[in-house]
Amino acid sequence: MHRFLSPQIEFWISGERPFEPFPFDTPLPLLECGLNWCIGRTCNHLLLLHAGVAALGSQAVVLPALPASGKSTLTAALMLRGWRLLSDEFGATRMGDGRIVPTPRPIALKNASIEVIRSFASEAVIGPPFPKTRKGTVAHLAPNRRAVEGIYETAFPRLIVFPNYEAGAEVAIEAIPKSRAMLKLAANSFNYELLGPPASVCSNKS
Repeated sequence: MHRFLSPQIEFWISGERPFEPFPFDTPLPLLECGLNWCIGRTCNHLLLLHAGVAALGSQAVVLPALPASGKSTLTAALMLRGWRLLSDEFGATRMGDGRIVPTPRPIALKNASIEVIRSFASEAVIGPPFPKTRKGTVAHLAPNRRAVEGIYETAFPRLIVFPNYEAGAEVAIEAIPKSRAMLKLAANSFNYELLGPPASVCSNKS
């Protein structure tokens, strides 16, 4: 009865519906969840870090973080200041050489981040806001031309930064030991446990 009173949309792939329906007026948030699910389920030849990635030339900064840590906002800001967007969600890292494969797509900005980026760059192309999603209000920032044209250009992770946003806090940078960084990378991976020892070797190349 609920679906007749409140129309809904569903995401299906290969005869499977991986999650519950979304409200009918939230197609882009549903598509975003569907793309995440597809990449997470089918790309296990890569180490999938939950990270934003942006590159200058062939070298990249990787921003692994939990939700609400500011990684998408920082990744968007880098793209809007001349960096090449590889992803705001997946640090898709090749097992053999540790290079990151681009997976550019619209960046999901949430809640206050929408206006932060709109104020940060007047040229930012931001789609309509979708209020009352499972993550609050969501709007999508279009990847720029450089990101789209560089879709086949891998990058080597030169720097790993673990963002941790806290409202009102001053900017602070803390160097951490490689051993701790390794643990944090594993914690911010979608498939580290599945891949096992090869994933450790891949992470150590970063």
